Amino acid sequence: MLMTQLLYGNGLHLMECLRLRVKDVDFEQHQIIVRDPKGMHDCTTMLPVTLKPSLQAQLQAVKHLHERDLASGHGEVSLPCALSQKYSNTTKEWTW
Repeated sequence: MLMTQLLYGNGLHLMECLRLRVKDVDFEQHQIIVRDPKGMHDCTTMLPVTLKPSLQAQLQAVKHLHERDLASGHGEVSLPCALSQKYSNTTKEWTW
């Protein structure tokens, strides 16, 4: 449901929505950064105020799951390009 609201409310394409990361959401500025959209230039779109509570609740649930995965030896993410080699602990950070 939340993904559908983001797609409809922000005019995102499906892959743009699927590629969103925690660090792409700015609750204070009510913005979402869309990385590598169709035009290949990052862009910023609005975060609807009505979606803010739902998105924050979802992110808290995911953060808890991520912490549990890390505790059991999992929870790493794949990073673009060679960032995982450049920043070794970044693969375990929640914002990615």
